[in-house]
Amino acid sequence: MLFGSFSLPLIVGILVALVVGITFHEFSHAFVADELGDHRPRALGRVSVNPLRHLDPLGAIFFLIAGFGWGKPVPVNAYALRPGRVGLTMVALAGPLANFAVAIVGAVLFRVLQLAGLLDASFARDVVFLLVYFNAALGLFNLIPIPPLDGYNVVVPLLPPRQAFLVQRYAQYGYVALLLLVVLSMAGSFSPLGWLFDLALGLARLLTGA
Repeated sequence: MLFGSFSLPLIVGILVALVVGITFHEFSHAFVADELGDHRPRALGRVSVNPLRHLDPLGAIFFLIAGFGWGKPVPVNAYALRPGRVGLTMVALAGPLANFAVAIVGAVLFRVLQLAGLLDASFARDVVFLLVYFNAALGLFNLIPIPPLDGYNVVVPLLPPRQAFLVQRYAQYGYVALLLLVVLSMAGSFSPLGWLFDLALGLARLLTGA
């Protein structure tokens, strides 16, 4: 997704969504891992809502220029998780679910402010709407089953061991596939991720009533 022009509400909306969305995304990974028995994220200070502990420079740049990105990965030891392999699925799923939760909270805020007559100014309206939209997009994007995205770690632990091993052999090519998706989505009229942004926009409009 390549923005044709950067208005002030768009810039502020992206920054707010980036800080809030990625912070709660990575915090949720760390919190669930800690609750399931892997205490390394806590030892590394990742069970925190301090954005500085979670923002990844490259992921932040992608978010600013493309509308989606990622935070600093939370290191997780799957063997330390009490439910075993399924625990990794639970940890991976926590991040996107956190983004959807942020989108819902943002939508509630949008409706409350609208009822109070405090969203008459287009600036405030756009910023809150973009918070909802970008978190919906971030949640959907991270559910794509391509490494290093969360969707990969959601699906692989649920596969039979033989199939999981075969999939993991090709995980190194996931980064290339992901980069190709991003580049194609930013260049030209053909966007393989266009459906994702359309779905995120639809969800944002449904939640906010905008």
